Amino acid sequence: MDKQLSILSQTSHAFASWMRDRLGKGFQHAELVYEEWCRTGKLTGHHPAFKNAQALLQEIIALTDFSALSLSSEQTDGKTGKFLLKTTDGLEIESVLIPMQAGGTLCVSSQVGCRMGCAFCETGRMGLLRNLKPEEIVSQLFVARFLLNFSVRNIVFMGMGEPFDNYDAVIQAFRILTDPHGFGFGPNHLTISTSGCIDGIYRLMNENGPLPNLAVSLNAPTDELRCKLMPITRKYPLSMLYEAIKAFCSQTGRQVLIAYVLIKGQNDSLAHADQLAHYLRGLDVKINLIPYNPQSNDRYQPPEQPILEAFTAHLRNQGYYTLLRQTKGQKIMAACGQLGNLELKRRRAALPRLPVVE
Repeated sequence: MDKQLSILSQTSHAFASWMRDRLGKGFQHAELVYEEWCRTGKLTGHHPAFKNAQALLQEIIALTDFSALSLSSEQTDGKTGKFLLKTTDGLEIESVLIPMQAGGTLCVSSQVGCRMGCAFCETGRMGLLRNLKPEEIVSQLFVARFLLNFSVRNIVFMGMGEPFDNYDAVIQAFRILTDPHGFGFGPNHLTISTSGCIDGIYRLMNENGPLPNLAVSLNAPTDELRCKLMPITRKYPLSMLYEAIKAFCSQTGRQVLIAYVLIKGQNDSLAHADQLAHYLRGLDVKINLIPYNPQSNDRYQPPEQPILEAFTAHLRNQGYYTLLRQTKGQKIMAACGQLGNLELKRRRAALPRLPVVE
C-alpha cells in the first residue's frame, strides 16, 4: 500500500491534490473528506457525492492517516485545564485550556522543551528535545475540540517552545488551522508569541496571505536586565527588537501585544515602568502584565498586589493600554511559564538537548 498522508499535516487543497496525484481522480471527494474530518472529528461518508463513489471513498481512506496524538492525562484547576499528549516517540507535550468571556482559548506548544533558556520559565529549564511537526501542533486542537469537548475560539502559540525556532511547522499549522475548508479559524483568532526571534518576525510579516496576531515577550526594559532574564537578548538586543516590532506594525497595520512578566525585586519598580514606557514609545502596542508564577525552584517570587497595581497604573497614566492578567491554572502548573514540570524533566533527563541560543 502507498504511504499514508496525515490529514492533520496539510491544508485541504494540498491534501486533495496529493490524493488526485496518486489516484488520478478524487480531488473534490478528498476535499469533502478533509472538511468533514476537521469540522466534526469523524467521517460518515454520507455526503451525496459519495452515493455512487464508495470505492473512491475507500481508496481515499486507505491513503489517509487520521490519527492524532494520544491523550496521556488531563488536570483541572477550577475551569482551567491542562492536558498532556504523548508523541509517537514517547515524549509528552502540554497544552492549556483557558475559559474566557468571549470563548475558550487553547494554548498550544510548538516544541518539546525550549532552547531559549529564559530564567523565569519552567520549559526553558528543560532544554529543547525536538521540534513538533505540523500535525502534532494541530493535534492539540483536535484533541481539545473532539476528545475533551472544549469550545475553542482562540488559539495562542504560547505553550512549550519558541514558535519562531520551529518557524516552518508553526506557519504550516497556522495555514491548516485557518483553512476555510477545514477548521476555519479566522486569522485574528490566532496569536504567535515570540521571545524576540527577530528573523521570525521579519519572515512572518513578509508571508503571503492572512497573518496571525503577534505577541512579544519582553520582560525587561534594558539590555542589561533582559540579558539576565532572557539569553536571546545577547543575539537580538532591544534596539533590534524595537525596529522589528516597528516594521511589523507598519507593514501589517497590526497592533503588537507586549507581554511582561513581573518578578519581585527584578523588574517591577516604577523606574522599570518608566523605562518600559520610554522603550515602547512610537510603537503601536498594548501591554499584558503577568505576575510571575511559582515554579519548581524558588529563585523568583511574584510581586505583592499593591506593586502590581502601581506598575499597571503607571503605564496607563502614560497612555498605554495595559492589562494586568489574573493567574489561572497555577495549582496544576498550567499558568504562564509553568509548562514542563519536574516529573517530565526527570523522565527526559537521558535525552540529548540542543544548546541555549546565544
